[in-house]
Amino acid sequence: MSVTSLPGSVHKLIKLWSKLPGIGEKTARRMVFFILKQDSSWVNEFIGTIKQVKEETHHCSECGNITDIEPCSICRDKMRNRKIMCVVESDEDCISIEQAGIFNGLYHILGGQVSPLDEQDIPEESITKLKERVCDLKIEEIVLATAPRIEGDLTAFAIQEALEDIPVKISRLSYGLPVGGSIGYADRVTLHMAMESRKEMPGK
Repeated sequence: MSVTSLPGSVHKLIKLWSKLPGIGEKTARRMVFFILKQDSSWVNEFIGTIKQVKEETHHCSECGNITDIEPCSICRDKMRNRKIMCVVESDEDCISIEQAGIFNGLYHILGGQVSPLDEQDIPEESITKLKERVCDLKIEEIVLATAPRIEGDLTAFAIQEALEDIPVKISRLSYGLPVGGSIGYADRVTLHMAMESRKEMPGK
């Protein structure tokens, strides 16, 4: 079936779905045709859940993680080590580390990274909030869990520079993470090794 023979609404949904990360046009087409085979109650529940997620979730005012309560469950957990903080680029990275069960401290989600080619930078308000939290909570160690690629390196250096006047140890995940990879896609064993072998950044 050629693209031109598809109903306009079907073609539009395929195009929208193919914009999702890791979803090409063929995969998007399979997903759309799967939906077309489902009954109306399933489709309505699917659509309703997407709207619910969008309407009921937001970023925690403390750490920046995705949540439907304020503050998020991690920030309000009194059993966590509140003297160590893991800094990640995205909430997806935070979820990956949490699911791996390798860290029991607090988090700070930057909501961006330093990428000169893409003209991207860390939101200034995120840097300001990080500095405030480190001082207010008397954080003793910052663990930088940025991606093992040039953007992650630049992001780590930017955080180190932002915290240069604050007496806090700064370390970074190291062993096992594949160069050019992503924290969000690393497996539990790799993340565990990287966390256990983290190294203090030079110059701090």
